[in-house]
Amino acid sequence: MELQNSELLRIFVGEQVRFGHHPLYEEIVREALLQGMAGATALKGVLSYGHEMHIHTAKVIEFGLNLPMVVELVDSPAKIDAFIPILEILVKDSACRVMITREQVRTGIIE
Repeated sequence: MELQNSELLRIFVGEQVRFGHHPLYEEIVREALLQGMAGATALKGVLSYGHEMHIHTAKVIEFGLNLPMVVELVDSPAKIDAFIPILEILVKDSACRVMITREQVRTGIIE
């Protein structure tokens, strides 16, 4: 298997953040598909805190609200560059705040 240089864009957003009638994390994944990105995955966090310094948890007793969602996109640096302005529009229109990270990764597919 040959590994290729790619990039990973990771987007942290609250589960209840909306873009129109849909969760923002769903819209990010849909837009990534429309833009022909190589892959996108939305993951639900079970415990987090962020800029508000408030712990969000999935424990049933504590009735976790607005749990963290992490959307991961993998593609070439050029495709990630092209997607960031689209992401900025989605975030601005949702009137929320997100955090992103970007890192180099090596990718490959085993069949």
